[in-house]
Order: sequence, then C-alpha cells, then structure tokens
Amino acid sequence: MSKHNSNHGSLKSYIIGFILSIVLTIIPYMMVVHHSYSIDVIAISVVVIAVIQLLVQLVFFLHLNTSKDGQDNLMAFVFTFLIIAIIVSGSLWIMYNMNINMMPH
Repeated sequence: MSKHNSNHGSLKSYIIGFILSIVLTIIPYMMVVHHSYSIDVIAISVVVIAVIQLLVQLVFFLHLNTSKDGQDNLMAFVFTFLIIAIIVSGSLWIMYNMNINMMPH
C-alpha cells in the first residue's frame, strides 16, 4: 500500500473545484451569448471571472496554499508569475518605444 500524500486533496475538494470551474465557465459564456450587457461590462466581467477561476484551479487542483507542505509550490508559482510579468511588461515597453521612435514625423 502506498502512503497517503498530504499534498493531494480529497474527493470532496476536487468535486467542489470542478463545480466552481463549471459555474465560472458558464457565467461569462452566457453573458457573451445573450448580449445582455454592454461590451465593456462583458469584457471586464470575463477578465474578473477568469482571474477567479485561475485562483480556484490553483487552490483546488494544484493545491497551492500557505501550509508548510504547499509553501515550496507557492513560492515557485510566485517566482514564475514574477518572471512572466517582467518579460511581458519589458516586451510591451520595448515595442511601445520602438513604435514611438520609428514612426515618421
């Protein structure tokens, strides 16, 4: 028999995460399909719900938390997010400056 690993969640947490993911997918889908709100409200809602769904999946499926077992994974995720943010913001800054400096006057 294998030893139970404390990093894995229970069936209940997987089901809760799955249901939340389904609900957080259906809400923006219905908003877009039914055109019940303005484009700006829909765009902001989709982004906010996407961030919430990212957090739900990180907690329920990837088990990122602040417990002693999850701290290494959490720090690796934070480091990865920081590196990606630096690369994306640096690329946008370079492209913006190139666009300003290369456009004819």
